[in-house]
Amino acid sequence: MRSSAEARAPGRLALLIIVSAQLMLIVDGTVMNVALPHIQEGLGFSTAGLSWVINAYTLTFGGLLLLGGRAGDILGRRRMFVFGIALFTIASLVGGLATSATWLLAARVAQGVGAAMAGPNTIALISTTFTEPRQRIRALALLSAMASAGFAIGLIVGGVLTDALSWRWVLFINVPFGLAAVFLAPRHVREPERHPGRLEWPGALTATLGIGALVYGFIHASTHGWTAGETLGSLGVGVVLLISFLVIQARSAQPLVPLSLFKDRNRAVGYVGFLLGPAAMMSAFYFLTQFIQIVLGFGPLQTGLAFLPMAGSMFAMTRVVPRLLPKIGPRPLALVGAPLMVAGLAWLTQLSTTSGYAGALLGPMILLGLGGGLIFVPLTPVIMGSVQPKEAGAASGVLQTMQQIGATLGLAVLIAVFGAAVGRENTAGTADPVSFVHGMNVANVVSVIIALGLVVVALSFRSVRRPAPAPSPSAEPDVIIEPA
Repeated sequence: MRSSAEARAPGRLALLIIVSAQLMLIVDGTVMNVALPHIQEGLGFSTAGLSWVINAYTLTFGGLLLLGGRAGDILGRRRMFVFGIALFTIASLVGGLATSATWLLAARVAQGVGAAMAGPNTIALISTTFTEPRQRIRALALLSAMASAGFAIGLIVGGVLTDALSWRWVLFINVPFGLAAVFLAPRHVREPERHPGRLEWPGALTATLGIGALVYGFIHASTHGWTAGETLGSLGVGVVLLISFLVIQARSAQPLVPLSLFKDRNRAVGYVGFLLGPAAMMSAFYFLTQFIQIVLGFGPLQTGLAFLPMAGSMFAMTRVVPRLLPKIGPRPLALVGAPLMVAGLAWLTQLSTTSGYAGALLGPMILLGLGGGLIFVPLTPVIMGSVQPKEAGAASGVLQTMQQIGATLGLAVLIAVFGAAVGRENTAGTADPVSFVHGMNVANVVSVIIALGLVVVALSFRSVRRPAPAPSPSAEPDVIIEPA
């Protein structure tokens, strides 16, 4: 029989299961990018329809995150995590077997639903499983790093699998990892205490439809412009629904998203960081993928591996940040990380058709990895460190929703800027190399401007010290961030 100390000590296997599953969900946002030309050739996608291979997942995942987080609080986080990963795994297998465009898009929608069920509960499971402050901060920092580096890792994995096997393996690769998580989670991941309640359906409906409409509007704007009727209509409906959602939450006895989550200054600032960070980084993930292939002439495998310095640098910060965060707080880390990100993006504005990888891309990628790690890795511990257990699912749902909206909005803005620079008729995939590089550099200038907002985020952090109560799975988590 296990001792009480052993029962309280979460195993490394539990952390590995949760982090691997979270990485799998994030990777699927970009793993298809490098494979898109092969998918178009294999399934006969139109140029316009091809973008929905990415958007179908993003739209569904982003729209249902808040509902998935709250459902975990009420129905059981481990249960929602396992169900979500199971659905995601089945959808991955079905998508890999697709013989038509419609078949693949339906599978991508199902993947998004599964990801929205599992995603918020990965963070909530760690937050409520790791009760010792140092363990929790290390676990959340690792999860945050994997979520941030996942976009780059997706490009690496997509390039390797597409080049070595076929585009179908970017979906098949999820199956063994998903099955392992479904089999091992009930045995090694503790089910936190459930918090009886009911899903607040008016709020769930307005939140899901509002976020979905907003994300769809951003996606539509990236291909049809910001003044298109469908773009304006979708954005308008999204704003109205989200305002209605906030009114409902303020009056609800059991809100989907407790508005008290935003009263803590550090948590609110952290949410803004998760909105701005992905928006600024999308130029690196979207345009650089094409620059490396169009201008440098790299194949899928080389393109994926080209992002290894960025992912490696960001992952390296998981060894540094957990040691520094309890001692100096998030502000000094972010004040170093944000300028490094700005410098990396500014460096990318100088690319030309004669630029080489070692001289023009390696340096910016390392800066973006180090800067992103220093500012993003602390955000999840900062946001989740003082959340009450009963609100952990809602808090993590908001976190991932901000991340998804930031990435989608950033991409829409940058593609619109690119189109204005090179002409709407020249899309990022069809422009000649000279025009492409010009449009990319203009878009990178906008990324720099967005990244400057992260400097404001860094300056806005305020750390507090509170006495740490004895760790208890049912007690309110300790505030683990000490003063800077």
